[in-house]
Amino acid sequence: MSDEPTVLIVDDEHAITDLHARWLEDSYEVRKAYNGTEALETIDEDVDIVLLDRRMPDRSGQEVLDEIREQAFDCRVAMVTAVEPDFDILELGFDAYICKPVSDPEQLREIVASLEIRSTYDSQVQELLALSSKKAALEERKESDELSKNEDYTELETRLASLRNELSSTAMELDDDDLRAEFHDRNDSGSKLMKSAEGGNASESRD
Repeated sequence: MSDEPTVLIVDDEHAITDLHARWLEDSYEVRKAYNGTEALETIDEDVDIVLLDRRMPDRSGQEVLDEIREQAFDCRVAMVTAVEPDFDILELGFDAYICKPVSDPEQLREIVASLEIRSTYDSQVQELLALSSKKAALEERKESDELSKNEDYTELETRLASLRNELSSTAMELDDDDLRAEFHDRNDSGSKLMKSAEGGNASESRD
């Protein structure tokens, strides 16, 4: 059995699935599924990361994601989709939301590597990063007035603030670029902690 992390790529556009598989197969054990039903038949406890299209004809990415979480598979899931994020993403249990096209092999590898690193963190850190991904996706496409009037978005901000406060004291011990960016950009006390630690160490087109 391979020691490489296993990535499941799910997209009803065969060309995209096959292309992404080729980009990753040198570094990962890659599985492919061309629809939601195949995805649920293919996933098992060995799958570490799922790259999941959102809009598919038989079973949607949302249905597949719900089933993955219902069965409690211990894997990170990125929605890789041409569907523009709206407030409904706040109800979805993904780890990252990536808008197509992903046309650069290095970009895809960075996405997968980030998810691989996240899997080593505890549930609080994983939640922080997943919620931050939702917040960033919405802020990129929504006006501030629209965001402030949405109750679910306000609850997201409250939960994020709580998580940042709980985790700021341990931020310097973590080494994920996404988490470091989260503390630098979003949390003053976390930013100061991270900067202090650094100083001390000198150191595809359709849906």
